[in-house]
Amino acid sequence: MFWQGHIQTGQPKISGTFLCVSQKSQKDSTFKKPTAYPQNVDLPPILPKKKKKSYPIPFKKIQQAARNDTKLAQMGIEKPLEPPKNGLLVPDLVPVAYEVLDAWKVLIRGLAQLLHVIPVHGCSECSEIHVAQSGHRIKDCRGQSSANRQGLHTWVKGSINDVLIPVESYHLYNPFGRRIRHETRFSYDRIPAVVELCIQAGVDLPEYPSRRRTNPIRMIGKKVIDQGGLVEEPAPFHHSSDSSSLLMDIDTHESFKRHPPPPLSHIPKIAQETVDAYEVVRWGVRKLMRKYTVKACGYCSEVHVRPWGHNAKLCGEFKHQWRDGKHGWQDTQFRIIRGM
Repeated sequence: MFWQGHIQTGQPKISGTFLCVSQKSQKDSTFKKPTAYPQNVDLPPILPKKKKKSYPIPFKKIQQAARNDTKLAQMGIEKPLEPPKNGLLVPDLVPVAYEVLDAWKVLIRGLAQLLHVIPVHGCSECSEIHVAQSGHRIKDCRGQSSANRQGLHTWVKGSINDVLIPVESYHLYNPFGRRIRHETRFSYDRIPAVVELCIQAGVDLPEYPSRRRTNPIRMIGKKVIDQGGLVEEPAPFHHSSDSSSLLMDIDTHESFKRHPPPPLSHIPKIAQETVDAYEVVRWGVRKLMRKYTVKACGYCSEVHVRPWGHNAKLCGEFKHQWRDGKHGWQDTQFRIIRGM
């Protein structure tokens, strides 16, 4: 680098052109930072129980969207809604919902069969899981009495619910209808949240009917001014032997007893099919949740597949007394509804 100027010291001024040389080498434009491999990515951090979960959407964006809705409501302008926010199905996502439901059944069946030959251990004091012949000796237990055990885990035989954590949600015939109250919570069935998401995305199950609108709903602010016509909710479905088998296929309850141990020669094939089914569920749930709203409590593990949460007072986590047991609803992340 050339620079022209004067240098003033104790001697007379010296003027001229000077050449400045730096030993620092220039960055190579072709150098690329190595990317981390997926298997080396850290697991999600364990959040403290005395703190609300982080919002998947920045809170400032949520506030700005609420202000825009309030302005439109004050001017009496309807809120612009697109499928599925207006109650109509998204035709392109209906095949995805059926594919996810089929993969969900394969996933449950495969895990139940593999548990007969692959031992799984779970800690009775915390959520640690270990797939091996015996539990490990790592002192990282966070249970209530972990200090007395110097952080060692208390291992017991695990089940399918330890591998595929059951995340359930209320099933609603009309997702845009009235909220579930605390007194009426027993009038609604509880099914896996993944299955409820598939039903609202277009899967038709006679055991769990869902309203299919032909006219969109209309909203001003948070108020629904038009439900797209009045339709009476059908009577409760009477479960038969065929329907009971279908309900057992989509639930993990007693799946270990329903599926016998597989032959040793079939284990690699079953394992590969289970992994493939898991990837399909992972891909499909992520794709469905980009369009369909799923709410989760910011304090506990409750999930509700609907544009807004319910009013059942079942939250028992941090500061639940201040909220009278009501949940702190917010948008959820796809890993929560999968339960894996």
